[in-house]
Amino acid sequence: MKFDYDVIVVGAGHAGCEAAHAAAVMGASTLLITLDMNKIAQMSCNPAIGGIAKGQIVREIDALGGMTGIVTDRTAIQFRMLNSSKGPAMWSPRAQSDRMKFSAMWRSILENTDNLSMWQDDVTSLIVKDNKVEGVRTMTGVEFHSKTVVITAGTFLNGLMHIGRVQMIGGRISEPASTGLTEQLKSLGIRTERMKTGTPVRIDGRSIDWSKTSIQELEDDHHKFSFLPEVKRVLEQRACHIVYTNERTHEILRQGLPDSPLYNGQIQSIGPRYCPSIETKIVTFADKAEHQLFIEPEGEDTQEFYLNGFSSSLPFSTQFNALLTIPAFRNVSIYRPGYAIEYDFFDPTQLSHSLESKVVSGLFLAGQVNGTTGYEEAAGQGLIAGVNAALKSKDEKPFTLGRDEAYIGVLIDDLVTKGVDEPYRMFTSRAEYRILLRQDDADMRLTERSYDIGLADEERFKLTLSKRDQRDKLISFTKSASVKPDEINPYLESVDESLLRQSVKLFDLILRPKLNIKILSEQLPYFAEYINNHIESVRRDEIIEAAEILIKYGGYIDRERSLADKMERLENVKIAGMIDYEKVKSLSTEARQKLIRINPQTVGQASRIPGISPSDISILLVLLGR
Repeated sequence: MKFDYDVIVVGAGHAGCEAAHAAAVMGASTLLITLDMNKIAQMSCNPAIGGIAKGQIVREIDALGGMTGIVTDRTAIQFRMLNSSKGPAMWSPRAQSDRMKFSAMWRSILENTDNLSMWQDDVTSLIVKDNKVEGVRTMTGVEFHSKTVVITAGTFLNGLMHIGRVQMIGGRISEPASTGLTEQLKSLGIRTERMKTGTPVRIDGRSIDWSKTSIQELEDDHHKFSFLPEVKRVLEQRACHIVYTNERTHEILRQGLPDSPLYNGQIQSIGPRYCPSIETKIVTFADKAEHQLFIEPEGEDTQEFYLNGFSSSLPFSTQFNALLTIPAFRNVSIYRPGYAIEYDFFDPTQLSHSLESKVVSGLFLAGQVNGTTGYEEAAGQGLIAGVNAALKSKDEKPFTLGRDEAYIGVLIDDLVTKGVDEPYRMFTSRAEYRILLRQDDADMRLTERSYDIGLADEERFKLTLSKRDQRDKLISFTKSASVKPDEINPYLESVDESLLRQSVKLFDLILRPKLNIKILSEQLPYFAEYINNHIESVRRDEIIEAAEILIKYGGYIDRERSLADKMERLENVKIAGMIDYEKVKSLSTEARQKLIRINPQTVGQASRIPGISPSDISILLVLLGR
């Protein structure tokens, strides 16, 4: 019996779910294979989606027609807009989700997606012929054939967990590891290494003295992840709480360091710098008397809480005794200790920007197997890999995103150009065009592109066009409408703003730091009338915010767009296959080695390879006749 598909996705974490959904929606017959159908899109670590730059990625996934934003909104139990006191380039949405409902909703979506089948099993090897993937073999002996394969195996490839000196084979606590794929891919010439990540203790909320904690207030305004107006938060909202470690906590943790796998040589692999374990914090920041910890609910109606900031691989007794020194945890009861996990990943510089392997045709890799950390980074890669696996199955050209188009574009370009020496995490500082990549306008940037390849549907595309039209007409109105001094001076005087001496355009008033569209519409009846009659009520706050950002920050946006356009010239200069780097002796030895290994597609990509100097780029341009 032969089972044939266009696309096979291996692994149903956040990358695998987006990959399978995207491929199927684009019309490719798709099979999603997972070890456990009850653990689909499992929130293995933090029960939250979004955060600094990560929230922008989720907005981009939604704008492209992915599902992570929709699932997050519908399972959210707390929403916050981070960095709202800063400029809009820094605004980053973040939500706590009900972990169980998040997984259940993803499974429901996948089970009801046309062209998508599911199979519970362990993929042990690929079917490869002449360096081209043709399908997979599973532990149960079944062969599935396909035109493309997407591997999104997360932390499961030869996963090994650590709690003190105790070691357990597995991809997640109480779940088996996956073996065979790494060894085969190595034999095919794909470079592999090991990485490490970890997760904190889970606490029984009934044992917490909440009076010894401070509350972290939640927000309830129009902000959310999905651009679709019908998607809303429907669950009961729950607050997070904050506590702090102390000197006694640190003393107990230090006493446990000889049994820490991170410090006794038990773990040799690379750990995350930006999400360090509590034992790493007390060593790296030895002068700090306390560290902030967040007590985060795992669901709408569960007593299980996640202790954010207390990731650890220390022995259980050390973790437990350290918690007892924190006043809120004097009588603490825990569900399970924190642990570290080591797993295999593959050097992402062996991938093209479509996330297809340069070594095995038709093989795509996404998520933690590419050396990243975080649900959001995984989901963004998964969507791009799924799209491109579907396109390749139809012999169509790849779909890629530039660094000036999306954080997802920055993420993938960083991976395939620079590689990783620690688990990669997205930050706004990684994006040189972050004013262009704001969370508010991801739909303006990406939905039309996604619609053109058949992922974003017509309804989403029409909503985007309608929003753009209403936004632009609102801006035009502010440029044409005049405000007389007597209409606004009383209010300006009340807020200690300089008074008008003559009529000015509404646009110029909005530019003032203390004024905004909401305030001015409350003071000017004709402005309120325009908004009520021309901006749809269900998306009014969203459209007003989008218009106001373009008005207030238009100069910065235009300047950054100009810089991006100048750099675009290098991105359009193709270089792959045009130069024999080994023969170019005017290049440094390091430059030759790195150009040969990464084989950049454009001069722009070559310029971002660590170790490639501006003089090296000048030499390449001369060789290309530029």
